[in-house]
Amino acid sequence: MKLSLFGRLTMALLASAALGLGMTACGGGTIGYMWVLGQQYNQIAGFKIDDYTGNLTTVPTSPFSSGGAVPVSIVVKTGGRYVYVIDQGTGGSNTAAGSGQAIVEYAVGGDGTLTYQDTYQTQGYVSEWAQMDATGTYLMVLDKYAPVDPTTKLPSTSGAITVFSSDPSTGRLSLVTNSQTQVGNLNTYFWKVGTSPSMLKVAGSCVFALNQGDQSVSPFSVGANGQLTVVQTGTQLLHTTSATSINGNSTYVYVTDSNNGSATNYIYPFTIGSSCTLTSVIGGAVINTGGVDPQYTMIDNSGKYLYVLNQYNSNTVTPVPASNITAYTVSSVNGQLAVIAGSPYTVGSGPACMVEDTSNQYIYISNHNDGTITGKVIDPTTGNISNLSRGATFTASGEASCLVLSGAVS
Repeated sequence: MKLSLFGRLTMALLASAALGLGMTACGGGTIGYMWVLGQQYNQIAGFKIDDYTGNLTTVPTSPFSSGGAVPVSIVVKTGGRYVYVIDQGTGGSNTAAGSGQAIVEYAVGGDGTLTYQDTYQTQGYVSEWAQMDATGTYLMVLDKYAPVDPTTKLPSTSGAITVFSSDPSTGRLSLVTNSQTQVGNLNTYFWKVGTSPSMLKVAGSCVFALNQGDQSVSPFSVGANGQLTVVQTGTQLLHTTSATSINGNSTYVYVTDSNNGSATNYIYPFTIGSSCTLTSVIGGAVINTGGVDPQYTMIDNSGKYLYVLNQYNSNTVTPVPASNITAYTVSSVNGQLAVIAGSPYTVGSGPACMVEDTSNQYIYISNHNDGTITGKVIDPTTGNISNLSRGATFTASGEASCLVLSGAVS
């Protein structure tokens, strides 16, 4: 069959448009971008996410420099136009920041490329984690050590949260003053938490810092102008021996406990009270079935399923235990967990972080030991996850730490 000149021109235009959108006969359009930190070379690997297959394709000029040393956390601002990388630095202590400790801001291009904008510093030392508030207005950075007390000149044993206001147009950061706390006659620019904090979770209008030093959680409510207010109960002790992660949503929070690597490690579920207090879910802790040494958890976007990343599986017969994901349903009534049949699922070696794409189809896991990304498909009915249809492992950068993704840039 011959096509008219008009028909041939139409086909050519359609083919050109498909290429411009990143579409092929074997895949769909790009539904978002992902950025993965690599600690071995202080890099950020960038990827496009294919709608139809979930496959990852490297964005132009990737990898990018992290702008500092030992990148540990990465945050995307609401709208996807700006990304913040938290570099822990090397040689830091409770009296001095490490070499290369920084917060580095990048602008996101239309093809997922990152362009350096500016560098900022937290108030404390040895940065560990970062999150944006629910509005995308304030960036909160968790440091292992608070600043040295200017009055006593003694190093602090507490951690600290530094809050930054993020400009809606440029993404530029400015420090938020702690209007409730003064040292001498001056207000501070940080909020103290417990000892040796390791992870921060923003859940609705609440912020929770997990403190490994004293096995506690420091809860705050987020008020106007980015102010954090300590709840009445203050720091809440956990009934754990080796808490490793905290995550959740606006209703429930889950804390994992490696129990020093024992196979009897637990997941501790809590409900969030109106004043950001935490109350243990009726039924208490549950055994992390099939996994050992949990490092990270994620509640899916629907709020129905909880996924736990484990360094090892519980099969002690295996000579080299494989890393995996254990999966649970979350009760809509009380937040209790029930293991999903088919769990656990294999991932790469030494999983560090996990994220769900904005279209609620795929889960991606960064694997520290082999510098890869594992991609999975979510079954929205059962919560089961399976490998992507056209390859589930993608090379990122050496010693991958955390990752973040964004939908279309707006």
